[in-house]
Amino acid sequence: MTYGTPETCETYTNPILNADWSDPDVVRVGDDFYLTASSFGRAPGLPLLHSRDLVNWTLVGHALERLEPAAEFRTPRHDCGVWAPSLRHHDDRFWIFWGDPDQGIFQVNAPEIRGPWTRPHLVKEGRGLIDPCPLWDEETGEAYLVHAWAKSRAGIKNRLTGHRMHPDGTSLLDEGKLIVDGDRIPGWFTLEGPKLYRHDGWFWILAPAGGVETGWQGAFRARDFFGPYEERIVLEQKDTDVNGPHQGGWVRTPSGEDWFLHFQQRGAHGRVVHLQPMRWGDGGASRSGEAGSGGGWPVFGDEGAPVLEHPRPALPPQPPAAPATDDDFPGGRFGRQWQWTANPQDGWATQHSGDGLRLSCVRTADAHDLRRLPNVLTQRLPGTPSAVEVELALHGEEPGARAGLAVLGDAFGWIGLQRGTDGTVHLVHRFAEPVADRERDAGHPRLAPEGRARLRIEIGAGARCRFAHDLGDGPRFSGPVFAATPWRWVGALLGLFAAAPAGTGHAGAASFTEFRIRPL
Repeated sequence: MTYGTPETCETYTNPILNADWSDPDVVRVGDDFYLTASSFGRAPGLPLLHSRDLVNWTLVGHALERLEPAAEFRTPRHDCGVWAPSLRHHDDRFWIFWGDPDQGIFQVNAPEIRGPWTRPHLVKEGRGLIDPCPLWDEETGEAYLVHAWAKSRAGIKNRLTGHRMHPDGTSLLDEGKLIVDGDRIPGWFTLEGPKLYRHDGWFWILAPAGGVETGWQGAFRARDFFGPYEERIVLEQKDTDVNGPHQGGWVRTPSGEDWFLHFQQRGAHGRVVHLQPMRWGDGGASRSGEAGSGGGWPVFGDEGAPVLEHPRPALPPQPPAAPATDDDFPGGRFGRQWQWTANPQDGWATQHSGDGLRLSCVRTADAHDLRRLPNVLTQRLPGTPSAVEVELALHGEEPGARAGLAVLGDAFGWIGLQRGTDGTVHLVHRFAEPVADRERDAGHPRLAPEGRARLRIEIGAGARCRFAHDLGDGPRFSGPVFAATPWRWVGALLGLFAAAPAGTGHAGAASFTEFRIRPL
């Protein structure tokens, strides 16, 4: 699917990444731009995207092979794990800091964007520490770190804490100080996601507030890192259709143009990424109405409103590009776009000489609930109406062995094949509501005498999904429309899986071929 715009166009259209690339941050190194995003409990984590024009992006890898502590992520923890990373380049290395709300603040670093990346290092231990961002002050040699708080773990929120940091990024040099208290700013709540910069003699913190669906983007500045800070709202919905423009990063092109990337919450589609022009305005006044103390404030979008279409950055034209979605699984290997719902184990997917993904029917007592399975291979739900198709063959002979194509979230639906107690294979279509603890039929089972089927999901407006299949006698729809449902922080996912009831011995495998996503 194409998320960017053709090189012949003089404008681009938002969103530039029309899928759940949550909490993006961006950095430029030379003529190249790099982006990372939240990956929560999926593995591998910390996706790494590359662009030469800020509009067309490709996925080039991941910085985190497995989540740690590894034992904590043997089973799915969909809304946990990697929250709101910050991406920086310092001392000829790439650095990523992120918060795990249950563990603390971690960092990894690498000499090149494709690695090798270090293993996660715990910089600050504690619950509720989220959204960290480092700053190395090139003028003074000092290093700093700012982070936010998750009330669900720490009991507090709406404030930013600042630390001095060891220049090697391994530890903090003090206990931390409250540098911005959102409770003292009239009307502000859920202040989070800070990104820290040095510009024009000021320390700048770009941070959103007001909640992901209806909030705004704020800017804070101070002459000293520890404050006092003055604030201003620099981007909000106004009369546009872009609700809650929120949380992202500032980047400057080689020619000096400034741009801001942020997300928009779009229900089951998750957090899609927008690109806003940015410039520096006058000193103006803070949100409280007091006069600013000199220097310009950033102006995002169209005088503080998000733009839908805008002239492209003044960068060399690039061919259309987007993160991959389709996959032929050459040699049984899956592409970078796929992530497991927990840390993977050996044997879930096996390589072979031909094409096609071969998934083992992993034995489990939780086969009735895909939300509990760690061995679901997922990718992001497309943000535009699309048809998803894959060919499936079930080889497992174990009664109850099953495999399929799923839409996975707080509710889930799947269509696929299951082996019966009499050895026959049936086409089945199942679903579960958010409050349900197990699946039930969404359509009438059909005999699949060849043990294979072409599976299809049509994703329409509002992420409303129609499931269909072809057993060789033509395509047929199955069951009613299913509304994809996100988790609390994570958009719905597409998934491939194979499972079997608990027991002993090998339960067989399933093969998936020709995975395709096409616009409707």
